[in-house]
Amino acid sequence: MNPQISFIQYIKEKVRNAQYEALKAVNVQLTMLYWEIGKSISEKQKEGWGKSVVENLSKELQTEFPKMSGFSTTNLWYMAQFYTEYHGAKNLQPLVGEISWAKHLSIFTKCKDNLQREFYIQSTKK
Repeated sequence: MNPQISFIQYIKEKVRNAQYEALKAVNVQLTMLYWEIGKSISEKQKEGWGKSVVENLSKELQTEFPKMSGFSTTNLWYMAQFYTEYHGAKNLQPLVGEISWAKHLSIFTKCKDNLQREFYIQSTKK
């Protein structure tokens, strides 16, 4: 094979790997952000704050960050559910940053048992 073509293929693979690693890092940060938002909403609910707070938060976040998706009222409620259901589970909490938000959303809305959730998170991670 032509050494120049091999070199170009090598560099392309480096670029693809870097893109993939950057995407994974963004997904981890986004999932952790959603965890923190869910935690904050859950804490405010315990203080007696009503549903309108989430609706107002959704509107404010969408106005402040118009190019960023994920701040619908429904998604904010999912964030609160995500935090509420995972924070007390010692086997799930360390896995929060291991897979993307979309995969977590699918798992925690369909599985009601923490062992099932752990299995699917581990399987997805592999």
